[in-house]
Amino acid sequence: MKSLVFTLLSCFSLAACAQPANPQAANGQKINVGGASAAAAKPIAEPSFATGTPEARVRDVLKQLNPDVRVDSIESAPIPGFRQVVAGGQVIYVSDDGKYLMQGSLLDIANKKDVSESALAKVREKVLKTLPMADRIVFSPTGAPRYKVVVLTDIECGYCRKFHSEIAEYNKRGIEVEYMAFPRAGLGSADYRKMVSVWCADDRKKALTDAKNDRPVTAKTCTTPVDMQYNAGLRMGLTGTPMILTTDGQMVGGYLPPDALLQRMQQMETESKAAAGA
Repeated sequence: MKSLVFTLLSCFSLAACAQPANPQAANGQKINVGGASAAAAKPIAEPSFATGTPEARVRDVLKQLNPDVRVDSIESAPIPGFRQVVAGGQVIYVSDDGKYLMQGSLLDIANKKDVSESALAKVREKVLKTLPMADRIVFSPTGAPRYKVVVLTDIECGYCRKFHSEIAEYNKRGIEVEYMAFPRAGLGSADYRKMVSVWCADDRKKALTDAKNDRPVTAKTCTTPVDMQYNAGLRMGLTGTPMILTTDGQMVGGYLPPDALLQRMQQMETESKAAAGA
């Protein structure tokens, strides 16, 4: 993914670079976008700020650089004189006077915390809440799950296929997997059309498994959530697939074997409880 700084200075938006205007099926038929539960998916409005505030000044500077940039949040940064901005799935820091811009992870040394990742996690959580469960392909363990993860997946990538080949093992360890679509080749690609067919199938779980094993999936079109989930992935800072998140937006990482994912979830649970009790 391009850096946000490059995107701003080049006057391109990430979404515009990735998305053709009218995705079509292989037969030329236009694909309806939005998802079966589109009515339940409420888009997040860009934040508004009082005129003359540092937040408004920073927003205006970014819009001058690129009118199409989508700003998800602007807050005070731990660095005096700067605002922390989440836009295009990335975190940047802009001086309150709008003259300087920095990009990169900001680390809290004393607390051993990635401040930038924490800011992005908050935005991811908001984005995930706009994406209906009915539009996800869910593989659940028997009984109540111990942990739940959201996985942005592609049907072609090797590690996505490896992850799915072990889906029963994740479930055995009490991990529920909620799949969302992210066709890496972009909207309108052959990969995208296959994922539309999967999400339009009568049995999505079987269709997804077949697609990841190079078995034929009947070509279909419908009102699909694939576009919505793909664009959500961009807003959440996806840099590769599979992208594994907790349901509250924390980054787990890329592919992890079943035991390693369980250990990671246990570790994150322990850290979360410790932080809550601090």
